[in-house]
Amino acid sequence: MGGCELSASNPNPVLPPVFEMLINPGDNILLDAPTYPGTLAALRPLGCNIISVPSDQHGIIPKALKEILSRWSPEDVRKHNSPKFLYTIPNGGNPTGTSLTTDRKKEIYQLARQYNFLVIEDDPYYFLQLDKPWAPTFLSMDVDGRVIRTDSFSKILSSGLRIGFLTGPKPLIDRVILHIQVSTMHTSTFTQLMIAQLLQQWGEKGFLEHVDRVVEFYRAQRDAMLAAADKWLKGLADWHAPAAGMFLWIKIKGVSDTQQLIMEKALQKEVLLVPGGAFNIDSSVPSSYVRASFSLSSPAQMDQVSAV
Repeated sequence: MGGCELSASNPNPVLPPVFEMLINPGDNILLDAPTYPGTLAALRPLGCNIISVPSDQHGIIPKALKEILSRWSPEDVRKHNSPKFLYTIPNGGNPTGTSLTTDRKKEIYQLARQYNFLVIEDDPYYFLQLDKPWAPTFLSMDVDGRVIRTDSFSKILSSGLRIGFLTGPKPLIDRVILHIQVSTMHTSTFTQLMIAQLLQQWGEKGFLEHVDRVVEFYRAQRDAMLAAADKWLKGLADWHAPAAGMFLWIKIKGVSDTQQLIMEKALQKEVLLVPGGAFNIDSSVPSSYVRASFSLSSPAQMDQVSAV
């Protein structure tokens, strides 16, 4: 299913400095797992405690988040090392393809205020929402400077550019800049110049017209993959139609762990998917899911591979 995966091996390039700026060893952070393994790879060396927040086809479940937070008293959060931040991919999440509803975002933001933690809104698929109006962001709800938002050009211009941008409270952004200056120095000047020139040439109208064309491409790709899944996998697997992004998260019935299925049998058939365990906080935990990407394969390839 999906023929070939296409995704970068690193998280949004602005994320590692954000994590380094915020995290001390032993800090508790909240994460809606399963999540992108590049993010997990950036977090693990920092010595933090990663707390998984349950989610469903509509993203983080606020009731489950509130239950986790109830371990700490809102009146005494600092003393008991309450979570420092929540990390989430709110639209077309990688790998699940889920998108948070507006109501859930509002509930989550109010919990962030109540328990005094930051929200890292990693939103590389924001411009790949397939239906308008696009959902409001956490940043648009922020009234007291607790949201750090990351965006990316790599999903809408070119995956090889690796250009991201950061929005948030100035004191935190200033600290991130300092971290970048002593690590990567700064993102490639050449690729920054390319994007700057392109955006100046397009203007806002031209950029949004380009985004509309990208969205229509991904809509057609998603629909082709859903058609192939419905044709060949009905009764064998379960999935939810993603409203954004480029991934279909498939639960294989009767298979407790897809690792061997994908890494041996699928590869023998020249089918490249990612077993669900790769996206767990503990990658040794079995998963009955697989991630299929519809960013690269043609509809004909999707149908052919699904039949295999």
